[in-house]
Amino acid sequence: MANIADFCTCADHECPFNPVNHDLGCTPCMEKNLLADEVPSCIWNKISTREERQQKDCNYTMADFAEWFMKKKGE
Repeated sequence: MANIADFCTCADHECPFNPVNHDLGCTPCMEKNLLADEVPSCIWNKISTREERQQKDCNYTMADFAEWFMKKKGE
């Protein structure tokens, strides 16, 4: 757990890519998200809560992130 970045806000500790589950830091998570055209939850957490995303059946795509970001920016 020494490689966990101070800014990691991901609460999904069941995810095998979460830094609490290995000693590789953010690399596995970032690689998974880049290959899937997704935005990692640490960045999503800057604009919304996990609960808010679950209520609105959000996925983690770059397109969804852009849409949510623009909506939040207008609030």
